[in-house]
Amino acid sequence: MSFRLYVRPVPPLADPEVNPEAQSFNWVLHDASGDTQARGTGDTQVEIEQTLGQNALDNVLLIGLIPGDEALFCIADIPAKQSRFINQALPYAVEEQIAQDIDTVHLALGRHADEGYRVAAIDDERMAQWVALFSGWEHVRLDAIYPDAALLPLTEGGWSVCLDGETALMVSDRGEWLSMQSANLGMFAHTLAVPPSEEVVAEVPVTLYGTEEEFEYQQSVVGELKSPGRLAVHREILELMPLELLAHAHHHHLSYPINLCQGKFSTRVNKTSPLKPWKPLIAVAAVWFGLQVALQVGTGFYYDNKASELQEQAMVIYREAFPGDTRTNASNVRRVIEGQLRVAGAEGPDLDFITLMKYTGQEYSELPGSQSVSFNSVNFSRSRGELVVDVRADSYDRLSTLRNGLTNQGLEAQIGSVVNEASGARGRLTVSGG
Repeated sequence: MSFRLYVRPVPPLADPEVNPEAQSFNWVLHDASGDTQARGTGDTQVEIEQTLGQNALDNVLLIGLIPGDEALFCIADIPAKQSRFINQALPYAVEEQIAQDIDTVHLALGRHADEGYRVAAIDDERMAQWVALFSGWEHVRLDAIYPDAALLPLTEGGWSVCLDGETALMVSDRGEWLSMQSANLGMFAHTLAVPPSEEVVAEVPVTLYGTEEEFEYQQSVVGELKSPGRLAVHREILELMPLELLAHAHHHHLSYPINLCQGKFSTRVNKTSPLKPWKPLIAVAAVWFGLQVALQVGTGFYYDNKASELQEQAMVIYREAFPGDTRTNASNVRRVIEGQLRVAGAEGPDLDFITLMKYTGQEYSELPGSQSVSFNSVNFSRSRGELVVDVRADSYDRLSTLRNGLTNQGLEAQIGSVVNEASGARGRLTVSGG
């Protein structure tokens, strides 16, 4: 079962280079179905690791949540669709939205929206410190780092706000996140309440999350949020800490945060493939297999060409011996010659009535659906050495099959005076020694 550990540092933040073990965290552990299995507030890394070890959990996915004001939300209008071109154009597309040298900023690409690609920008050195803080934990492996406010559930057409002590987390319906002092919410509310000059005044839905204690403590702030009149504020009371709301929204895809672990900070960069030690052997085997296939294909073409040449030579010899035979080809020449030799060896050049009837009767017995073929009369001309049979069948194909069978036996067989009737076809089969 796959577990996820959501970890959020508790202010004030400790210096990650001087005293990282002094940092405390709020955390919540989810199972694969999104149910909370454990939680904690103000615990150190060691205490969290001990809890995981006591429950025999290993290889847990760690989701690190950093303060929302650590990363900046940007929009990149890039017409390209291939990842390689998007990543090349990304710094130039957001450069004017960032107030520092773009070469010192780490950019993470998010979802594509109507206005462009959503992008998270964070100072490169600061990102390295966050990665170091969440890396190297026992029983877990770092899977993602998100700005905490970006995980709030989205409110369609408006904003989501979560009261978290002195801090207010905010996110808009397009995914833009903010973190500010709770005391400044009133000023922000007045900004939202002023519509653009071209826009018809309409209510802006705002979902406000907080515990009962928070709403009671922040009564004045909540009142300022409602005072402009244009904001339709809907309160959602939290039973537990805000981190559990963020984890729930992330698991159920109620938000679209941008994972900062991309590019050189990707959690997959340093993964070692279990096949890596075998790559040289795999490469040699692939080359050998390719050579074997090429050899087999080449040999097949060679023998196919040889067979075609031999068939052509055989047909040249046959046509020299039987220039009037136009029905024999390379596929049946062997059978025709064997039939001719068999007939000639058994009866000699002259065939009498009994012999011709024997071959005709033999082909008739082997004819598929022979019950649909009948002989009306049989005549034999000794002077011409011909057997003439008036035959009737349910279709001309039956007559043709009978004639071809006699021809393959080395005899001369022809069908004449064919008449097509409603019940089938009738004609005159003439058989001679060829």
